[in-house]
Amino acid sequence: MKVTRTSIFTGNSSTMDLPVTVKQLDEWRGGKLIQKAMPDLTPDQREFLMTGATPQEWKKMFGSEDTTL
Repeated sequence: MKVTRTSIFTGNSSTMDLPVTVKQLDEWRGGKLIQKAMPDLTPDQREFLMTGATPQEWKKMFGSEDTTL
């Protein structure tokens, strides 16, 4: 399902094709934890649904989680 969200950080709108159903979205909006409602989503996909931030925006704003040198 194609989902369009607006980033709460940049105001930019983006669309992702996510492996979710309307039922899963309704469960999440109804209060179910996103990890339980949509267990097949990656952390990046969950973040996109919650905040509208793309992985590229997240990396640009907060850097990488990779702490190896």
